[in-house]
Order: sequence, then structure tokens, then C-alpha cells
Amino acid sequence: MEEIIALKKELRKQIKVLKATLSAEEKQLKSEQIFNSLELLPQFQQSRIVFAYWAMADEVQTQEFVERWSNSKLMLLPKVDGEDLRLKIYRGEESMAPGEAFGILEPIGEDFTDYVSIDFIVVPGVGFDKAKNRMGRGKAYYDKILNSTHAFKAGVCFDVQILDDVPCEPHDVKMDAVFTETLSIL
Repeated sequence: MEEIIALKKELRKQIKVLKATLSAEEKQLKSEQIFNSLELLPQFQQSRIVFAYWAMADEVQTQEFVERWSNSKLMLLPKVDGEDLRLKIYRGEESMAPGEAFGILEPIGEDFTDYVSIDFIVVPGVGFDKAKNRMGRGKAYYDKILNSTHAFKAGVCFDVQILDDVPCEPHDVKMDAVFTETLSIL
């Protein structure tokens, strides 16, 4: 177990360097390409309740996606609360405030706790592999929620974040699909 944790730490450093080579414009363009593919999935098109995220600067940019679909789907976003994520309904940027953990905007308002009713989850990750394994930032925030739902789980990342093999721990949750700007792994 110790060597898996050490390997993940090293992979996170390598991917951080690779992502830093992408300009903000490149990340935005690649993000649009990712969501153009993801939105074609029948599982997404048929979904009513979608759990997404508000992107940090180095992640697949989700803001336009969240805003675009918030009129026709119930969009949920996470709020970091200590060691856990609390889900909240997105009600527009005016209902967001800077979060304590990462300094990104997070929704305010009441918690959404009916995890079994979530249809689709857009999952960020530091790295993914072609077997749809995911490596997060190391806090297991998402794994806790992913284990509590039967929703379709779509990982999103840039091509530079696709690894040959993601080292897995027992709590890690496999994705149902992974999307990059050039790959749709179903």
C-alpha cells in the first residue's frame, strides 16, 4: 500500500508539470471538445440530475457546461467541508462564494442529499487510464460519493493526463467512461 501511495504522489507531480504546458486558451478549447463528445452520450442526454464541478484553473473547464445545462437539468456542485464533499444545487454564479479548501467558487444554500437520484456525474481527476481507472488529488473526496450512487460516472481530463496504468487502492472507483479532447473511452 505504501508503494502505491508513493507512486501516485510521483504521478501527480508529473501530470502537474504536463498540465502546466497548456495555456488557458488551450484548456478552454480542449474542454469544449471534451464536452461536445460527452453531451452526445445517451446516458447524459437522458439524465435529469447531474453532479458536475466548478473547475480549478488546471482542470477541464466546466463553467460553460454547467451554465448551459442548468436551465434544463438539475445541476449539482460540490462544496468542500473538512474531509467530505457536500452537494449543493447550482442556482447561477450569483449563488456561489469562494471556498475555503481550494479558493474556487462553491455553491451556497441547502445540501442535496438524495445521492441515489443522481443520474450522471462528471468526475475530475489528476489521471485516468484506458481501463477507466481514476486517480484523484489524494483526499478521496469523490470516491466517498461515487460509492454512494449508481449514477453513470464520466471522467474528464486532457490527453496529457491519460496514463498507461493508474495504481489503484481498494477505495478507488472505476469510471463508466473517460473523455479527453481526442478520446472517448466507453
